[in-house]
This record gives sequence, structure tokens and C-alpha cells, in this order.
Amino acid sequence: MTIRTLLLASAALAGLSGAAAAENVLKWGANRDIGSLDPYSYGDSFTINVLNHVYEGLVRYNEDLQIEPALAESWEILDDKVTWRFKLRDGVTFHNGNPFTADDVVASLQRVSHETSPLKGNLPAYVSSAVVDDLTVDITLNGTYPLLLNDLTNIHIFDKEWMVENGAELPTDIGSGVEGYATYNANGTGPFIVESRQPDAKTVFVVNPDWWDEPQHNLDRIELTPVTSAATRVAALLSGEINFTNDAPVQDLPRLDAAPNVEVLEGVDLRTVMIGFPFRDTLVSGEPNPFKEKAVREALYKAIDLDLIHQRVMRGKSRIAGATVAPPIPGYVAELDTLPGYDPEASKALLADAGVPEGFAFEFNCLSDGLVNEEQFCQAIASMWSRIGLAPKLDVAPRAVQTPKRTNGKTDVYTLGWATLPMLDAYSPLLQIFHTKEGNSGVFNWGGWSYPELDALIQQAGQELDVDTRLGLETQALQIVKDEMIMIPLHQQPMAWAVTNEVTEMPLFPDNKPRLWFAQVGGQG
Repeated sequence: MTIRTLLLASAALAGLSGAAAAENVLKWGANRDIGSLDPYSYGDSFTINVLNHVYEGLVRYNEDLQIEPALAESWEILDDKVTWRFKLRDGVTFHNGNPFTADDVVASLQRVSHETSPLKGNLPAYVSSAVVDDLTVDITLNGTYPLLLNDLTNIHIFDKEWMVENGAELPTDIGSGVEGYATYNANGTGPFIVESRQPDAKTVFVVNPDWWDEPQHNLDRIELTPVTSAATRVAALLSGEINFTNDAPVQDLPRLDAAPNVEVLEGVDLRTVMIGFPFRDTLVSGEPNPFKEKAVREALYKAIDLDLIHQRVMRGKSRIAGATVAPPIPGYVAELDTLPGYDPEASKALLADAGVPEGFAFEFNCLSDGLVNEEQFCQAIASMWSRIGLAPKLDVAPRAVQTPKRTNGKTDVYTLGWATLPMLDAYSPLLQIFHTKEGNSGVFNWGGWSYPELDALIQQAGQELDVDTRLGLETQALQIVKDEMIMIPLHQQPMAWAVTNEVTEMPLFPDNKPRLWFAQVGGQG
């Protein structure tokens, strides 16, 4: 460990120990910071989840991940089949005291669907919205569409008056470096209010005494502190400097399990970890791109020892995946969850047949603050590719550095994790990753692929109201994704949270999203 690392670790713990006195404080040590206080600034599940404690949607997922009313009390589909009418909850106020009305909903939907919005793909069928009266909104779609409610669970509602006063009508964008008032300020209707924020140091939330809902938590305060070092995070938990982490390192779970003051909460995440390829004509280096050939993608797939990664890197806690969606996700079928088999000799033969020269170099882009043990599994995969005669240049850096490279086509091979949030349906990755990049579609199609037959199936699925027919179309689309090896699935990553005995209630959700309005503290210190 370097002197700089030790100093940073000490600074992190010093920040943790400066907690203000409050009766019931949840001290959340996360593996990274949120990217912004603007939930529309990037399609990042962690940031959106944290800000769901401040902002709310028209609907939400309950403890059983079933959709229930939130800022909307009820809804109906009108006779034209493309207009949804929402009746809004009366008496709701924003944190600044402004009343919640239909104007706020329309302004928020216009903002998130704006052509510059990084989250416009989260509302793929949206066309427009209109105020019917103060507590009624009509949302018009581009056709019949079965998943609007799923989409709306993560579309947070802003106060229109606050946006206008502060010049925040347009979305910000982490990936493009576009900031604004909403980057550093927040004003929602949710159960917690942002009290203060120091990026990369600490964000403090205090309870909203005027929340419209009946609180099931007993928290006065949440202190979110990014502790990027796994060792420092474990030490902070064991010492009580933090009392919750949603990222307990898998390699340290036995140690945490053995600690008398810590409880480990384990599961398998819905997030499928994948490797994506560029389909552009040239690589970042300017060299011709061999990854456009399916045989080359297959060669890299067969060169990965998935079982070794599962056992050594993920400590046996992951689930090896042959499909790009997890088993609980609608659209998954077991027939697509098959593996090509580890066969480095076959990989070498495929590369030779494709004319890929020995020592061929390319960029391999990974995050240092992204997926579970991402840096370690990227190192392992790079080593496996080196053994078949390739020369991957491993590029590991924080999300803030890597995101612009990925979104602007400035890297070659890259990692991606997708949990189908907030939709919880296979349509989510099909539309946002595998569809051709156009309009609201293909927002995360960073490789630049395009398959018209695949696009047609995705579009059909997006308009089909019959559930079985829709899921059948999604399965056909996923078959093309698998056959073409557009992306290589590796595993569903392990999910491990940990709490100290100060925390008496912390429901573990399979979508790996802490919902702290269900948390309770007050046990032994």
C-alpha cells in the first residue's frame, strides 16, 4: 500500500468519524460516490437509487418488487390505447414547501425525455404529456406499450418552479461533462432531504418530517460516505465507523461473518456482467477492427475460463451466465443459458483463420469503481487473452474517467453490467443495449452494432400487450444476441451487504437497491 493510499484511507476514516450527533444515524459506507444530485445525469443504477430517497416517481416498487402507487394514486389507459391518464396524490409538497401538481410532472417528463438527456432511453415509448387539471396528467405514447409503469418507477419528479428559478429545465450529463444547478442541489418529495454534499467525501440526508407516506423507518439521518478501498471499508465496518455497506467485499465475507458485531446479508444480483466489442471499422489505434467478425468474438469468448473466474476471483459467490439476462427476469429462457466451453486451442485456430496476427493489440476498458471485483476479473481475462496470442492493453480507471471514453467510442473492448433496472424485463437490455443506436433506442450501444432483424423483434415486443407473445418475441431477440455473440456474458455478480448490530432492520432486495425508508437502527452500539 502506498503512502498516498494510506493518507486517502486515513482521510476517509476521519470524515466518517466526524458524524454529527443524531439519535438514529445510518452511516452508509459505499464503494463509490454518486455521480451527481441530478438523477437524470447518467443511467447509473447506484446514483438513481440513492437519489430515490430524495426524489420520487409516479409509481414505485414495494418490498416484494411489485409496482404500487407513489406520487400517482391511480391510472388508466384511455380508449385510444396510447394515452395513459394518471390521477396525482393531493397534499404532497416538495422539500422547499412548493405544492406538487401536474405541471411538475409534465416539466419533469419533458426534461428526462429531452434529446440531450442521458436517461431518455428509460422512457422509450414517450411522446408527450399534458396537464388535464392540477392533479391529473395524460401521457401519450408512440403506440401500445405494456411497460410504462415499469419505466416510471425510476423517473423522478422535479419541482417545475424550482427548475425555472434556477435555470435547471434541461438535464445535465455526467458523460459529457455538462453540469448545472441540479448537479449540486436537490428538491424532491421523498422521505429524505439533502442537508449537505461534499463530492467524493460525504453526502448527508436528513428525514423529511412532511413526507406524504407513513414512515416504516426510524432514521433521523443518513450519511453516505464513499470508501473506495475494500480494506478500509471492512475496517470501518468492524470498528463501527460505518454501520452499513451495500458492497461487502466477497474476499472478506468470512472475516465479516466471524465478527461478533457484524451481520452479512448475501444473495445473487440480477445484474449480468458482460464484455462488449466495438463494431466500428477501426480501433482506437486506427488499426482495422477484427472484432466485427463473429469468429473473432467467439475466439475471445472461448479463451475465458469462466469457472476459474467464478472460483478464484468471485470466491464462488457469483453465478456463471450463458445468457445476457438473469433467470428471474421475464424473457429469460434456460435454453439460451448455455456456455461455449473453455477451449484456448480452438480460440487460437479461430484467430488464425480470421487472419488476426500474433500480438494483436487493443484497448480493454474496465472500471476501478464499478462491478464487484471488476479490476481483478479484468486482469484475469486480459491474462487469458494474452495466452492465445493477443496483447490487450488493460485500461482501468474510475467511472468518471471511463464513461466519456465509452459513450464517445474512444475505447475498444469494455465491461458492462446490466440489471434491467428499473424495468425488470428483458426488453430493457434489448432496447437500450442491443438495438441500433437511434433516438431513444441503443443508448448503451457503445459498440455501434446494427441488426435490422433484431431491431424489428424488439420493436414488436415493445408494442405487444399480450404478455406471452411479448416474452416470446423477447426470447427470439435474445437468441440473435447470443448467436451473434454481440456481447459475452460472464456472470451474475454476487450481492453482499453488511450491517453492524446498531442496525436492526435492513431488507435485502434482489435488485441490489437499498431502500432505506424500510431500515431501522437502534441496537447495541
